[in-house]
Amino acid sequence: MFIGEYNHTIDAKGRIIVPSKFRDQLGESFVISKGLDGCLYIYPGAEWESFLEKLKTLPSSKDSRKIVRFFTAGADEAEIDKQGRVLIKNELREHAKLEKDVVLAGTLNRIEIWSKAMYDSENDDDIDDIAEKMADYGLSI
Repeated sequence: MFIGEYNHTIDAKGRIIVPSKFRDQLGESFVISKGLDGCLYIYPGAEWESFLEKLKTLPSSKDSRKIVRFFTAGADEAEIDKQGRVLIKNELREHAKLEKDVVLAGTLNRIEIWSKAMYDSENDDDIDDIAEKMADYGLSI
């Protein structure tokens, strides 16, 4: 399970440091794909395979093909280098508008990579709104 958020910078070559807590759970290789809301997703190998199996069950429709292309066409198998960094390919960096400051956020079964500005903008929720949405989903603390 991935939890926590970490602020880092992306270097001139497009590499970011993956926090050691996340590295331990990711394993040797993993997949980086486009994510929803303007971020990137990092899936450990087993989670990626599970996600692909779900995509394979979609009906053969134009919308389904768009969904599959969105997540798989630009996806990249990645590895962490000896310095704990991962290279984010250019197309993925462009999708998430990654330029300098980034946030890596653990979201249970995957990691999200955000530009810091986008992350702050997307997560500027009022606590009362969050509590109301939790109640709508039947969640309580």
